[in-house]
Amino acid sequence: MLTDRQNRILKLIVERYIKDPTPVGSKVISKKMKCSSATIRNEMGVLEDNGLLEKTHTSSGRVPSSKGYRYYVDNLMELKKMNAEDMLKLQTVFKNQQLALSDVIEKSLQVISDMMNYTTIVLGSNSHENLLKQIEVVPIDEDSMIVIIVTDKRHVEHKNIRLHDVSLEEVKKTVGLINNLIAGTPIDEVSTKLEYEIKPIIGNYVKQHEQLYNAFYHVFNDFTNQEVNIVGRSKMLEQPEFSTNIDKIKTVFNKLENKSLLRNIEEDDDNNIKVYIGDETNIDSDVTVIKTKFKNGYEEGTIAIIGPKRMEYDRVVSLLEYMKENIER
Repeated sequence: MLTDRQNRILKLIVERYIKDPTPVGSKVISKKMKCSSATIRNEMGVLEDNGLLEKTHTSSGRVPSSKGYRYYVDNLMELKKMNAEDMLKLQTVFKNQQLALSDVIEKSLQVISDMMNYTTIVLGSNSHENLLKQIEVVPIDEDSMIVIIVTDKRHVEHKNIRLHDVSLEEVKKTVGLINNLIAGTPIDEVSTKLEYEIKPIIGNYVKQHEQLYNAFYHVFNDFTNQEVNIVGRSKMLEQPEFSTNIDKIKTVFNKLENKSLLRNIEEDDDNNIKVYIGDETNIDSDVTVIKTKFKNGYEEGTIAIIGPKRMEYDRVVSLLEYMKENIER
């Protein structure tokens, strides 16, 4: 159990290091605490002995350890109200009635990524949990139309496609073929069924079968791949922890390419905001992941923000709470 003074020292060190990633010395803290440097050094030694602070080789100052950040998040962090500028930028996105929910989420995460130089991720409901109920097409003009995919869980996705010299009658025949033979199939298996069950016979029904098959194959393939959407991947390069360490950034980038690993972020059923620090993330010891689940009608998913352990925890948690509230509203 830490004393009140030790708690305050640890809080000051974490919050200063978040703003300026240089080791924090006793003189800086003594000015804030109005204690002697010797007293602060002794207390910092206790915090180091408890595994909450680490000493670097290049300085006599200390930096927070993973355990120190965890203690800070669990015991010392004070959530603040969102600042007006952050709120205004996100409100502009949420009030845009022209955007579909998926676009609102992606644009919101882009705003957060740009504001904070962190990587953001949205993970949709696992496609294997959604069965294809039906597809529909809505013509726009001679060469383009909207394909609408409806799942058994009432999840709806739409995509524009362009076709050349294909009659609406042939499109309707293709849609009927897909609905008759593939309805009830898990979404992530539809592309395979198209290849092995529709492709061999579609030529018996429509003339432009190759163009139609390719168009619908890409529609379903894109739908499945929307399951993991990463925004601001390169933002990691702007963090000092990674910008000069090529091996480290390669490791992190490879992990961000691993969709199976990223899907593990959404595994638990807890709807609260969760914070994973360092090795808890399964990404890298210098990374933090903060995430929350959302549910809006029949759509659900997970939004996550990935950054260095030196993350602005209080600000990120406030942003995610605001996003979750507005998505669900």
